[in-house]
Amino acid sequence: MRVIWINGAFGAGKTTLSQQLTTDDPRLLMFDAELPGFMLREIVPPPASGDFQDLRVWRRSVADTATALLEEYGRTLVVPMTVVVPSYLDEIFGRLRAHEVLVDYFFIDVPTDVLRTRIAAQSVWPDDPDRDAQVRAWRLEQVARCAAAVSMLPADTVVLDGQLPVAQLASEVLARSAT
Repeated sequence: MRVIWINGAFGAGKTTLSQQLTTDDPRLLMFDAELPGFMLREIVPPPASGDFQDLRVWRRSVADTATALLEEYGRTLVVPMTVVVPSYLDEIFGRLRAHEVLVDYFFIDVPTDVLRTRIAAQSVWPDDPDRDAQVRAWRLEQVARCAAAVSMLPADTVVLDGQLPVAQLASEVLARSAT
């Protein structure tokens, strides 16, 4: 059982790369780790930070859902998710490894000026301009924190150049992951 975790700042291209991977290799299954967070927002009060990643139950849910998907469907998972708190990654990956799940860990590195330009051009909620503006502002506020995460990555992280074409990044990920 294997997980290909694609990390990086908001706007780095995690989802785009993950979609390319699942197109290039249809055996792969994409799991959006934000979905357990959205579910938890409906069930429990938010943490003081407002970030569902600060909920231990989110971190457990991500690892447990990934494990269940792997066991049920027997397909390698691609997980595009920004996680920049090292202890949170350790917790999620540790829980996966406890279930004998191999984790191939990639981080898409993009210069901050490029990230800001990409985020400004993106529309996450095109039918809701106010919400879209709020999400864009929040994502822009995260750029420095996400950029700083590069210096704290686990030793086995494969750092990808986020300015390369997506097809090239997908080829590199597939070559490094024994799917």
